[in-house]
Amino acid sequence: MVVLGIDPGYAIVGYGGIEFFNNKYHVLGYGAIETSAETPFNIRLEEIFNEMCGVIDRCKPDAVAIEKLYFQNNQKTAIDVAQARGVILLAAQLKRLPIYEYTPLQVKSAVTGYGKAKKEQVMEMTKRLLKLKEMPRLDDTADALAIAICHTQSNASPLRQFITSKGI
Repeated sequence: MVVLGIDPGYAIVGYGGIEFFNNKYHVLGYGAIETSAETPFNIRLEEIFNEMCGVIDRCKPDAVAIEKLYFQNNQKTAIDVAQARGVILLAAQLKRLPIYEYTPLQVKSAVTGYGKAKKEQVMEMTKRLLKLKEMPRLDDTADALAIAICHTQSNASPLRQFITSKGI
C-alpha cells in the first residue's frame, strides 16, 4: 500500500509518500510546497493545487491521509488553511483517490502509542519507523510522514480492514 500523507497549510504544505508492505516501511519521497506571503492568496491556492497534482502523479498513492482541520485562536488563519486544504482535497478527488482524515491525537496515538506524546517523541518514532538518517528540515514534512504512518496503523485503512476480516 502506498500512502501520501499531507500536513495542510497555505505557507507550507508538508507531504510524504511511504509504501507499507509486509509490515515494513519504505519512504518514496517527501518535501513541502511553499508559497510566498507576497503572492496574492488566490495565486497561492493555484500553486498549491498544481504542485499537489504533480506530487500525486509522481507518488501514485493508493490513498491520501490528511490532517483534520482544527480551529485555533486565529480565525483568519483557520479559514485560509481550510481553503488550502480544500484545493488539496480537490486534487486528490480529481485523481479519484480515497481520502482519510486524522486528528493530531490519532496521529500521535498511531505513531507513538500515546495520544499526548510531545512533538519530539512523534518525530523520533517517525524517524525510527521509516529508518531515516535524519528528520526532514521542515516540521510540516515530518508531520506529513507521521500522518502517512497513522493511516497504515488505522482501523480505517483498507489494509487493516483486510487483516481484520481475515483474522490475521
